[in-house]
Amino acid sequence: MKLKVGIASPAEMKARTLAIARGELKPRQTDPKVWFNSIESFSKVLSKRNRELLAIIAQNKPQSFSELGMLSGRATSNLSRTLHKMERYGLIELKKGDRGSIIPRAKYNKVELAIDLTAG
Repeated sequence: MKLKVGIASPAEMKARTLAIARGELKPRQTDPKVWFNSIESFSKVLSKRNRELLAIIAQNKPQSFSELGMLSGRATSNLSRTLHKMERYGLIELKKGDRGSIIPRAKYNKVELAIDLTAG
């Protein structure tokens, strides 16, 4: 599955949301589903290291953060922060497992970035 993301400032997102609420703008099926406030924030969330982490999750389907830590060589505390941020952006899903474990699941295998080059 592919996730389409866009870049918009908080002011642009507020204006878009209000226009949708007033019925002035009807979102299209092809519009981005997730928005980042800058290219920099997009690149941090989807850094090379984090893309590698997403690949490990997709390929190995770990059953806990600790298993993912062993597979990735990353500390569980760092994984928790990173995975919760990815979840906020809709990139992964965190499910409750047995004995309080949290199971990360990749929701997408591709991300498409839509940038309006004519916007100021």
